[in-house]
Amino acid sequence: MSDLDANHLYLLVDDDAVFRERLARALRKRGCEVETASGAAEAILLAQQNSPERAVVDLRMPGPSGLELVRELLAIDPATQIVVLTGYGSIATAIDAIRLGATYYLSKPADVDDLLAAFERGTQPVDPQGGQVAAPSLARAEWEHIQRVLTDADGNVSEAARRLGMHRRSLQRKLQKQPPRD
Repeated sequence: MSDLDANHLYLLVDDDAVFRERLARALRKRGCEVETASGAAEAILLAQQNSPERAVVDLRMPGPSGLELVRELLAIDPATQIVVLTGYGSIATAIDAIRLGATYYLSKPADVDDLLAAFERGTQPVDPQGGQVAAPSLARAEWEHIQRVLTDADGNVSEAARRLGMHRRSLQRKLQKQPPRD
């Protein structure tokens, strides 16, 4: 982390208090100023009082979604850099987040080094040669699809299995595995 990173005010928004405070503690140890919020309404109030230079926003929270919060934070201050962080990563939501103005998009689990690297990558210029983005592996695409269907079924494994056309136990076994990193 450069000395300039310590000069940024970070806003961490996540409904998981343990995860949110762990990230906040790690950033504070690196000399960063950090504010935390458990949801969109609290985050908007904090941003209106003292606009953060960088925000980390969970995609799925009770109330307004992280995508809606991205829109609100950028309306308050268009210069805010935002990383969308989620346990329900999918290509569709990543594209939506970037189109709304997010700097980068990360899937959980992520640590403070991942976040800082995401802010760094998000501020680098786009490759003028039109560098190709590697397509996700079949295993990664399958995992993302399962997560999306499970989320649409409100976490009900039996309903998600029915929608996916697979046996509930098969789906449970797939859910116990870590998401593919590619």
